[in-house]
Parts: sequence; C-alpha cells; structure tokens
Amino acid sequence: MTHVGVDTGGTFTDFVAIDGDALRVEKRPSTPPAPERAVVDGLGDLAVDATTITHGTTVATNAVLERSGARTALVTTRGFRDTLEIGRGDRAALYDLAAPRPEPFVPASRRFEVDERLLPRLDRSGIAVHRPLDRAAIDDVVERVRRARADAIAVCLLHAYADPRHERRLARALRTIGVPVSVSHELVGEFREYERTSTTVLNAFVQPKMASYLGRLERALAPTALRVMQSGGGAAPVAAVSRAPVRTLLSGPVGGVLGALALERAAERSDLITLDMGGTSTDVSLVRGTPTFTRSGEIAGVPVQTPMIDVHTIGAGGGSIARRDRGGALRVGPESAGAQPGPIAYGRGGEDVTVTDANVYLRRLDVAAPLAGGVALDRAAVSRGMRDLAASLGVTPQRAARGVVDVVNNRMARAVRAITLARGHDPRAFTLVAFGGAAGLHAADLADLLGIRRVSVPAHAGALSAYGLLTAPPSHEVATTVLERVALGARPSFSAALGSVAAEATAAVRADRPRGRIAVARFLDCRYVGQSFELTIPYARDFRRAFDAAHEHAFGFATPDRPLEVVNVRARATGAWSGPPLPTATDDRPRDERPGRRRSGPAAVRFPTCAVWIPDGWRGTFDAFGGIVLERTRRR
Repeated sequence: MTHVGVDTGGTFTDFVAIDGDALRVEKRPSTPPAPERAVVDGLGDLAVDATTITHGTTVATNAVLERSGARTALVTTRGFRDTLEIGRGDRAALYDLAAPRPEPFVPASRRFEVDERLLPRLDRSGIAVHRPLDRAAIDDVVERVRRARADAIAVCLLHAYADPRHERRLARALRTIGVPVSVSHELVGEFREYERTSTTVLNAFVQPKMASYLGRLERALAPTALRVMQSGGGAAPVAAVSRAPVRTLLSGPVGGVLGALALERAAERSDLITLDMGGTSTDVSLVRGTPTFTRSGEIAGVPVQTPMIDVHTIGAGGGSIARRDRGGALRVGPESAGAQPGPIAYGRGGEDVTVTDANVYLRRLDVAAPLAGGVALDRAAVSRGMRDLAASLGVTPQRAARGVVDVVNNRMARAVRAITLARGHDPRAFTLVAFGGAAGLHAADLADLLGIRRVSVPAHAGALSAYGLLTAPPSHEVATTVLERVALGARPSFSAALGSVAAEATAAVRADRPRGRIAVARFLDCRYVGQSFELTIPYARDFRRAFDAAHEHAFGFATPDRPLEVVNVRARATGAWSGPPLPTATDDRPRDERPGRRRSGPAAVRFPTCAVWIPDGWRGTFDAFGGIVLERTRRR
C-alpha cells in the first residue's frame, strides 16, 4: 500500500510517498491558476500506484485573502442584517477613530431578512418560538434571493445553534434555487451571532470554488481515495470537506506542525516552536507536548469559529519583495514574487529583489546545485538587482542584502513573541523547529534574537508539511452551547449534551471508515460567572478543580469560591491511523554527512529539499533521522 501526502504552497507543491518503509520526496513549482495541474503532474513524476492521497490545499485560503470567492447572499433573522458590518464594535487600532474595517464579504444589497424569531426561555430550560416562520415569509425571501443572482447562500438565524428547526425549513426552500447553501447550525454549534454569521458566510463564499477544485482533482486521481487536511489536524473525505470548506483555511500549515511534532517526539523533544517559512509566508505555532488548539481564529480581518491548530501567519517568505518605501526605509513583504516569475535568482523574469535573492547574494545559498524542483540559481542577475536596491537606499549591496535578511528576521521574531511571550511562555524553554524551503536559512539568526539555544531542522524539512499530512488521522469535532451555571457542590446536568456531541463526532469519523477503534476526547469551555471569555479544559469528574488550575496558569490567579459557568461542551473523535515511518539518516542528508558529524559556523549546508545556514557561534550536528540540530556555542 502506498500513501502520498501532497501539500500545495504558493511557490512549490510538495510530495511525500510512503511505500512500506520506503520514503520518497518530490517538489515541483505550483501552478496557481490551476493547482490540480501541479498535483497531477507531480504524482505522475513519482510514478507510484497510490492507495490514498492526503492533500493540504490553499484554495479556500487564497479565495478569502484574494476575495475571489462566490457571489454570496446572506439570509438572517429580521433585525440582524447588519451583524456582519457591525461586528463587535472593537478596533484593531485602538486610538485611530478612522481606522478602516474589512469590507463585509456580503454587501448590504445581498443581505436579506426573514420574519422569524427564537428566544431562550426565561427559566433557561431551552429555546422557544417567539415568532413562527410561516410559508409566506419563506416564499418571499426565496424569491428575493433568487433575484439577487447569488452563486452561494449563507443562512444564519438567531439561536439556530440551539434549535435549528427554522434554519432547516428555510434551507430546504433555498436549495430549490440550485446553488450551494451553507447553514450555520451545521457549521457552528455555538453561540455568538457575529462569529457564527461570519463563519457561515466564509463557508458559502469559498464553497463553489473549493467543491469545483476538489471535484476536478478527485476525478483526475480516480480511483485513488482522496482525503483533505482540515485546520483542526484531522483529515476528511472530499464529500465532507466540500460541504464545510471553511474547516480547511489552515489546511497546509497544520500539516507542518504535525510533521514536526512526529519527528521531534522521536528525538524526545516535545516543547517546540514551529517555524514554517515557504515562498510567500511564514507560519509559527507553539507545541507543548501537543499542538495548541483554538476555536476562534481570524482570516482577512474577520473571525472564523471552527476547530483549528493555532497557527500565526505573516507575509514573509523566500519570495517576499524588498523595496524602499516613501520614507526611505527598507521594507520586506508582504508582497511576494510567488512561483511565477519568482525571485530574480530563478531566472524566470523576476525583477524585484526578494529574501531568496539576499541569501544568494550573501552566499548563504549555494548556486552550484539547483534547488529542489530543478530550479537553477543565477547569482549574476541577483548582483545586478541588489545594486539597484542598494542605490535606492544609499548603501552598499552587501549592506542592502544583510538589511533584507535582518528585516525579515525581525518580522518573524515578532510573530514568535506573539505566540510565546504575549501568552506567558518563555521562548528560551523551547526548541525552534525550522522547516519549509527557506526556514533553515534564517532559524539560527532568529533563535539569537529570541534567546533560543537549540534549533532543529528535521529530515525533508522542505517538504515536512506533506510528510505531516500522512500523520493526520480521520478526525472530527462537534460542540454545542449549554450555558449552564454550576454552583459549588452542585451536580451538573450537561451530560446529555456531552453524550450527544460525542455521538455526532463519532458518526462523522465512522463515515471515513477508519481502521480500528475510534477514540473520543471530551472538553468543556468554562468561565467564572460574569466573565466574557472561556478556557477549554478536558472533561473530568473534578472539572471544577481543573478549571481553577487552568485559570491560574493562564492569568496568575484563581477564585475557587466563585460560581462556574459551562458555556460549551465539545467532543473530538479520532480514528485509528498508522502514521508514516520515521526517516533515516540516508533519506535526506547532504553528501558525505553521517549521524554525529558536526559542522561549525559560518557554514552553508544543502539538503535535497532545503538549505541551512550555520552562523558564527553555532554548531550543527547531523542526527539519526536525516536532519541537523544546531546549538549555540557562544553569543555573537
């Protein structure tokens, strides 16, 4: 049986094939206008008879970032049409009264209200119908939506997370229009209307493009089974992902986190900061034994409420463009040269100096051998471009190149501080795991900025996200809001709700036909009464004590005598899955390098899928798994 992981990035598409204990890696340039072309062609180059393919894709992400999704309509409860625009009234720039807000993904002209209303009962015993949804109201809104000529429809009615009866009736009628309909209660089982509405709208916005892409890819790969990585770290079949593509917005980056954790655990390291630097962006994430999960993320300035591994992304990659801004300062990114034309060094017509070009100019990246994917490097062309950039800045080319590297390193350092120091974690206690095609060139410099003493560049670092996809089991998470106050010593009554979400999550995983048993983990989102934010803790009999401990760890204090409120109950079901074998030292290593051999900086090391720069004051040791571990020997 051969399993293949395929990760499509902005610059390269990576392939890892596992056949028994054999592991093969390939890279080829991405084809952004038709991403499936690079996938199909790359699989042809691998020449393997794949049993299953697990895919990490950026189609949904790019559709949101580029606002290139479907013409979407929104149907909501009367009086809530402007929820998308009002949001929560907060501002990204606190003291800027004129700070721009992201444009809603659905304009006012395509936001429709329907006359219905559900309300919680005063005794908190459930939801009651305050204003029924009648046939006339349904027919009226269906006709108005039909006239709007929408390509996708989002439905988000008030309190549908607790009682979906009105949403179900309305969705059935709207589906007669003949376009995809996204329904909030099928996507978000939790309260908070703005986040539910935004998530449902994003799902509708990307659904036609994602379903079309996956349909083309599935047909091209038939009869091979295709699974798609979700943001929460589990893989799902195409049919499930096509219904809920909003769950794939971090599809590619989470594969890298899982791959890094799998390899570092083998080396008995599990407290990690992952650094995934590709051609267009850098993703960082914190791992303390297990990945850090969140249920409330953000993309393109709008919230998305879906389970995801917590990954912080910035527009800084090997292809990030360097330029002089209007004030005379050097800026790097977020604009990228992408795969076409790419950096100047690629010789494909690129004219803007990029981070990759700076590394070539500084001889951190050897031009003697082509990059993975057969891309040859042209240092002479880079020198001409660097002279032009240096002239615009009034410095030498050497200083301009060093400045490009310093700027991008400091941008990445801010990203790492955002997931560590800003959340009470000392980065010096972690190993920095660098992967992606460009991370190894910057990791040691970045570690110096953060005080980190150890950097690990694992085997196949340039394709680690594709390797990590193969570690992803079938997985599904379901949550529902209960809003139950639990007095001291009182017995909670949310057991039925907890059992219900566990059963629903299990059924979703069982549909993927996993081998072996399905494990279910249960969680509670809790807060002290009066708070407006929750902490997620594993469910246990003594969950009260567990919450107090978690609150003290997160915020430095706890109030055990204060009543508790269980806001949501959730369950994550995971099917049995045999992950890929660990790489060996012969799988991915420079020529003539063996486990235990050391290289002292300054030195440039080329691996088949990435490059590593060892600065002065650092030493690299090749490990038994085909990677290299860098350790600081002295502060520079």
